[in-house]
Amino acid sequence: MPRGRPREFDVDQAMDRAMLLFWRHGFEGTSVSALAEAMKINVPSLYAAFGNKEDLFNRVLERYLQRPASYLPTAMKEPTARRVAERLFQGAIEMTMNPKHPDGCLLVHGALVSGPVAAPVRKHLERIRAAAEQAVCNRLELAIAQKDLYSSVNPAKLARFLMTVVWGMSVQAAGGATRAQLEEVAAIAMQSWPTPH
Repeated sequence: MPRGRPREFDVDQAMDRAMLLFWRHGFEGTSVSALAEAMKINVPSLYAAFGNKEDLFNRVLERYLQRPASYLPTAMKEPTARRVAERLFQGAIEMTMNPKHPDGCLLVHGALVSGPVAAPVRKHLERIRAAAEQAVCNRLELAIAQKDLYSSVNPAKLARFLMTVVWGMSVQAAGGATRAQLEEVAAIAMQSWPTPH
């Protein structure tokens, strides 16, 4: 039986190249022609394999969450709420300081889009960030139920604080902050950890 024509490019490598380009320039700052060049395929092949630019960006986001940003779900598995927070900060620092990655965070940097065409992308990124914050909130609620965190703590507010620090560290990293500076931020943030009244 004749087989279909095999793809002439490595899909995983192409996706990684697209991720780095979107990460570096954001959604609107990345053109289809630049994507095709970086992915080492022609534009018709890009559309045939991945759909339009928004489709490709959404697939890249899934890959990003499963790989560079996998520290987020991993942190939720820590045995205590305090360790969850520390792991979140450590993970954000490790990711943003990795020399193989562009500076900052794709979930934040990719949102720097302005035109109406990019509105669905901006909304999608907002939903992903909100889901990350909700996951942290759920973990903190569990910590309260397990008496690992004081019942006076507002889990939604604490989750918002933690993720604001995480996203903020990403912005600072993109602006040239050093590992030592980000570690200082994390240490100061942990000084705010809830203690008994």
